[in-house]
Amino acid sequence: MSFTLAIVGRPNVGKSTLFNRLVGKRLALVDDQPGVTRDLREGAARLGDLKFTIIDTAGLEMATDESLQGRMRMLTERAVEMADACLFLIDARAGVLPADEIFADILRKKNAQVILAANKAEGKAGEAGLMEAYSLGLGEPLGLSAEHGEGMADLAYVLRPMIDLAEKEHVDYIPEVDIDLTDTDEEHDEDEVVEYIPPTPSKPLQIAVVGRPNAGKSTLINKIIGEERLLTGPEAGITRDAISVMTDWSGTPMRIFDTAGMRKKAKIQDKLEKLSVSDGLRAVKFAEVVVVLLDVDIPFEQQDLRIADLAEREGRAVVLAVNKWDLEGDKQDKLKQLKEQFGRLLPQLRGAPLITVSALTGRGLERLHDAILEAHQVWNRRVSTSALNRWLVGMLEQHPPPAPQGKRIKLRYMTQVKARPPGFVVMASHPDLLPASYSRYLVNGLREDFDMPGTPIRLFMRSQNEDNPFKGRKKAPPSKLRKHIDGRKK
Repeated sequence: MSFTLAIVGRPNVGKSTLFNRLVGKRLALVDDQPGVTRDLREGAARLGDLKFTIIDTAGLEMATDESLQGRMRMLTERAVEMADACLFLIDARAGVLPADEIFADILRKKNAQVILAANKAEGKAGEAGLMEAYSLGLGEPLGLSAEHGEGMADLAYVLRPMIDLAEKEHVDYIPEVDIDLTDTDEEHDEDEVVEYIPPTPSKPLQIAVVGRPNAGKSTLINKIIGEERLLTGPEAGITRDAISVMTDWSGTPMRIFDTAGMRKKAKIQDKLEKLSVSDGLRAVKFAEVVVVLLDVDIPFEQQDLRIADLAEREGRAVVLAVNKWDLEGDKQDKLKQLKEQFGRLLPQLRGAPLITVSALTGRGLERLHDAILEAHQVWNRRVSTSALNRWLVGMLEQHPPPAPQGKRIKLRYMTQVKARPPGFVVMASHPDLLPASYSRYLVNGLREDFDMPGTPIRLFMRSQNEDNPFKGRKKAPPSKLRKHIDGRKK
């Protein structure tokens, strides 16, 4: 592992702002009100030539019970124990508060390397608080401004010997997570079928778990990774940030994104909830497989259908998981009812796996793991051009395309142009006149005959006339020198 630095401190001292500054992206949600961050968010930080892992934590509260604030504090204390060093932030403009003194004693006992920094120290307003920070007994404080980037050189000077020592003890690799999912195929021969490449630690399988609030997304991920890594509880809407977790699930390297619950757009009024939903949508775009988690008590509500349709429109492999299956009494009738609703309400995901799980007991997780791998393999599938054209001849004989306005539509040639998701192009004589129902007929045939259930399939109709380089080119106008040339000939 690489050197890990945890940012801790009271709420609203600028921890998430400093986190975004060090990772170079606006990953963590930032707002003026305190208590925005609740979970632990990890990121790859870079400070000059230094590279390390940084953890953004929830603001330390005085609560120690089983309340939401108490559970947030337990997660933060756990991050302190995991990290190689801690960056203890205080507010230079507010000065040292009694809570800062209590938390300084806790950090002194839990972690040997504590770096004290006074944030918001720009200008004269923060000078008094910077001097007051000496009273905490954690050494010389650093004056920082996360918003304006001041004091980063001093922070790099303090971190350099710690990171050099950690690099001597550990050999680290950086997983490749920002993968372009639009079209990762290299050029291949038309009849060459590319073998499926399983996920590796350098390129883990990226999964996003999405659903309505209180469906059990964080509990499911905690059960998969085998530890209480994400904040959970009976309250709805606990998760705010889209948190990614690296794990090895049954021998498969995966990066799982936990997202905030998505409610109906008309019900979202709070600014933080809007930011949380947009962060979850961003996680869907980064994912390869999207697990839509449903509540067994109220499955396939309108919002569930919208979320599943969003994943399909984004071109991601979709797996539907029904949670809280341990609470269901009549399982056989319920399963039959779920399959009927799935086929009727989500025809665009025909054949996608429907898995029943219990995030609390762990039942059904192996079936979910196998369904995710199968969906990912189908999502990466390629079909040879010769097999596609033989299949197209059979489909045309079985059901020829219509002839609107007496114009016969000829489908001459078909090939696969991309995977992730599978995309096909058909060369046709009049593609603009081909009805959408015939395109659906071809797509459903591709699903059944080439074993591609549930994955989004893109089918494009293209006219062969578009290949004519002279199509639409106007005739060249007469030369302005013609009158001079004609005059000389006379």
